[in-house]
Amino acid sequence: MAGTASYENAAGTSGYEKAVVLSCSGSVLLRMSNFQAMTIENTVTLTILMPCLNEARTLSTCMAKARSYIECQSFCSEIVIADNGSSDGSSEIAESLGARVIQVPQRGYGHALRAGIEAARGKFVIMGDSDASYDFRSLEAFMEKLEAGYDLVIGNRFRGGIADGAMPALHRYFGNPLLTTIGRVLFKSPVNDFYCGLRGFRREAILRLGMTSAGMEFALEMIVKATINRLRITEVPTTLSPDGRDRSPHLRSWRDGWRSLRFYLLLSPDALFLYPGLVLTAVSGITSVALIFSDLHLGSVVFAQHTLIITAALTIIGFQSVFFWIFAKTLAIQKRLSFPDAVFEKIRRLFKLERCLLFAGTLIAMGVATAVYALLYWYNLSFGKIDSENLIKVVCAASFLLGVGFQLVFASFFIYLLDQQIDPPDASPR
Repeated sequence: MAGTASYENAAGTSGYEKAVVLSCSGSVLLRMSNFQAMTIENTVTLTILMPCLNEARTLSTCMAKARSYIECQSFCSEIVIADNGSSDGSSEIAESLGARVIQVPQRGYGHALRAGIEAARGKFVIMGDSDASYDFRSLEAFMEKLEAGYDLVIGNRFRGGIADGAMPALHRYFGNPLLTTIGRVLFKSPVNDFYCGLRGFRREAILRLGMTSAGMEFALEMIVKATINRLRITEVPTTLSPDGRDRSPHLRSWRDGWRSLRFYLLLSPDALFLYPGLVLTAVSGITSVALIFSDLHLGSVVFAQHTLIITAALTIIGFQSVFFWIFAKTLAIQKRLSFPDAVFEKIRRLFKLERCLLFAGTLIAMGVATAVYALLYWYNLSFGKIDSENLIKVVCAASFLLGVGFQLVFASFFIYLLDQQIDPPDASPR
């Protein structure tokens, strides 16, 4: 059986006796009950999924190309339209052409695709925008890779070809390459075109990733989580044509670029917390130690005790950033957004609650002793004017020791809390 598998209620039936029509090759019609239709999922190999929001102008073209591909294949397929609240008759057009329409009231690219993937009956899903920018007649390369065992196959428009006017110059030469490079570096992903909307995947493998993004970040989340969870990923060349819309696209360059960067950072605690924290701690800490013993001269500029106040505060912020890295990394591992590594495990073993409390108590005691010394020095001046610059350095040292000590207390308790496995309440009757 080959071709489109479209589903619709037969006229004159109702309730559980309603019939469902399965159309393969556009010619063979099998009439079956709803109970029998429940087994369709086991027979459908491919779902072609298109998210849709007011695409009446281009939807029929996309569907015609998808049907053209399906009719040449030897497996059963379906076309699913995830309609995200269209008001231009897109849903009616899709249904009239034999697609299965999923109504998704929650607005957002991610909401539409997630609902479409969940509703898909195919073992494989190939998704693509319904704006006529992708050619659904050329899906052979995607299916070959999927049938070869890959879990996720991403189209690469830069290898396949981008037609004139299909992609703004800002996206083509700056935004897309830059954000793709950041994603590759942060997550060690093999993908070279993070934003290609034409991609195929094993439905069950993607569902296991637990996708949550509501908007355009969904496309990035799919690649990042697939990489983190070590799914088999590959690319195939694909072409991009100018879309057939008569309106502006939903994409907003600078807003969506920032959303992409924000998403990357949220899933990369190393880049967001660890590296900046280490740099800040090292630079500010070394500078602070040097200022304790002597002023620093840079040409005619002298850095003295007032600079020490700033560098000591920055060192504390650096320590805090590293603590946040431990929090975020622990949560990411628990939620399977990251995997433990040898370096992190060694660092985590250093943060045992009792050991941290002992060390933090020592820092706090040293800070209190230093503060008491400064207070006694001031007392000997009858709490009058202080002319000595050294006392400011002593107060900075006391503040630093107290700040780091108490941060370590709070951090160690929070890490201990994250490590606790909370058992679900016993629901059995008493």
